[in-house]
Amino acid sequence: MKTSIKTALLAILLSVSYLGIAQNNRALQYDRLPGKAGLNIFETSKEDTVAYQEMKVRVGGDFSIIFQGLSQDNDLVGDTLVDLASNFALPTANLNLDVQIADGVRMHLRTYLSSRHHPEAWVKGGYFQLDKLDFIKPGFLSGIMKVATLRFGMDEINYGDTHYRRSDNARSMYNPFVGNYIMDAFTTEPFGEITIQKSGWIGVLGISNGRLNQSPIKGDDGVVVFGKLGYDKQLNDDLRVRLTGSFYNSSDKGTRDYLYNGDRAGARYYNALEGVNDSRPSDFLPRFNPNFAYQTAFQINPFVKYQGLEFFGVYETVENGADGGGDYTQLGTELLYRFGTDDQLYVGGRYNMVDGKAADTAGDIEIARTNLGFGWFLTDYVMTKIEYVTSSYDGDGFGGSKFQGAEFHGIVIEAVISF
Repeated sequence: MKTSIKTALLAILLSVSYLGIAQNNRALQYDRLPGKAGLNIFETSKEDTVAYQEMKVRVGGDFSIIFQGLSQDNDLVGDTLVDLASNFALPTANLNLDVQIADGVRMHLRTYLSSRHHPEAWVKGGYFQLDKLDFIKPGFLSGIMKVATLRFGMDEINYGDTHYRRSDNARSMYNPFVGNYIMDAFTTEPFGEITIQKSGWIGVLGISNGRLNQSPIKGDDGVVVFGKLGYDKQLNDDLRVRLTGSFYNSSDKGTRDYLYNGDRAGARYYNALEGVNDSRPSDFLPRFNPNFAYQTAFQINPFVKYQGLEFFGVYETVENGADGGGDYTQLGTELLYRFGTDDQLYVGGRYNMVDGKAADTAGDIEIARTNLGFGWFLTDYVMTKIEYVTSSYDGDGFGGSKFQGAEFHGIVIEAVISF
């Protein structure tokens, strides 16, 4: 662990040195800027606002550390959950490489230097993004490429809008709270997708094999089709409105569906719901994974920003594609108010709930979580947030397990650097 932390700090120091020496202009074409400037950016814009001059490399990083003060219990005799102490958790760090390769051609690569699930460095994934095809021939298909974006890679797919506001290991500046949603739709898969944006309308269509670890062995030939349709418009200086609907459908050909189980970095709220008798404690609790081998999912996301007031919502359903049924529904609402000079402060709350059952014959479960938080951007690249979180687990489906009547609650503080 000491070696991992030293490696992370060395990489960040080298990145900062590089920033001071070689990156006077950090803006790349068709990009989501790191830090505060990237707040409330979803799909990258088709506005060609950065002139291409030459190949440019932006080295960036994310660093996050959490102080956690949670307590937990359940309804089983003797309370079988571990006792939690108020203390710091293992810091997390990312190394980000963004490269402007040619006019309208960009590459992204993220490496997790340290994470909850892996203290050692390893590549999360990356993608290749095309917003122009002038490298083929000047002006090639320029009429189409004025509205189209092509992305290919082994990285997160564009299903739903929650993945734009979640914490991606140490990159937690875009998340107004510490934890992600209970049913966390995030996966890194080999994919290709096309996005069309025109006059506020958004359309996405993509394909993947649904796999996290790849293999050319026959039988691992599943197919996932996903997409999105929506509208996002700044109606006037004060009001922005966005509404999107997304779908995800995987076949039964060995996809080992990772839609809710693809984040190998591990979840926030360290050791929450860990049992004293667990033979192998999970780094992914208290996130909930439906564990369907293949599935059909829909997610609807409204987003409204009026001056400093901000609302984001989630309505999501997922159905088991196999015989035996089973389905879950997720609801989420966030309400924030940003204020102060350049909106460097915010207060807000989130309510998140998941209910359903694993199969037609299984018992129902319900998980509810409430977050109340405050955040402060000390600079455009440094922030801190503090929240109170409470979460409860109910339903016959949890009977006899460590989740029966389980709950955790307390204060969590997070400090974040992203550049």
